[in-house]
Amino acid sequence: MKKPVVQSPNPVTLIGGGAVYSEDFAYALARAPDLVAADGGALAALDRGYTPLAVIGDLDSLPAAARSLLLPETVFPITEQDSTDFDKALRSISAPLVLAIGFLGRRLDHQLAAFSTLIRRSNIPCILIGELEVIFHAPADFTMELEPGSIVSLYPMARVTGRSEGLEWPIDGLQLAPDGRIGTSNRALGPVRLSVDGPGLLVIVPRSALDAVMRAIVPES
Repeated sequence: MKKPVVQSPNPVTLIGGGAVYSEDFAYALARAPDLVAADGGALAALDRGYTPLAVIGDLDSLPAAARSLLLPETVFPITEQDSTDFDKALRSISAPLVLAIGFLGRRLDHQLAAFSTLIRRSNIPCILIGELEVIFHAPADFTMELEPGSIVSLYPMARVTGRSEGLEWPIDGLQLAPDGRIGTSNRALGPVRLSVDGPGLLVIVPRSALDAVMRAIVPES
């Protein structure tokens, strides 16, 4: 197994080349202070006055002018084309948690690829931060301290079953599947506990619940 490019005892912010909103950097870096870029995400960081600790990817979206502003030892090309830059970067990071910005918005195909990466790399705790929501892969058992009435959407990327406490519409006894029953637009009655029988379930909650999600999937965060 290759040594990770980035090893940190702190949560890491990973920036991609998708839509980045004005408050995203401060919002993520306040919680995950080490900044890493996936390919063209480095340009978004540099444009806002941030220099990533590392830039990882095939680098086909990183202009030469931007690359010239980076120390050579902080640039890590991974040229294979069988995975996305998000996948390349995520698998190259060893940290208690990754907060990923700039991977949602703009191109739908990139968003779908990011969702697939969350499933493929489910052993790496990672939260995608969007304009209105945060998205993460459901651990086997976790509890979120949510405000009553918060939207909780469960989207299966594979066939999965589970149990819930604190949802308006419980999922006990249901089989969720991308080509069958899904669990979008549920609502929290208060704290929500989910137990899932296998990998493949994405959880989508309001962006304001980020801190609750962090505590749920990495209890010491």
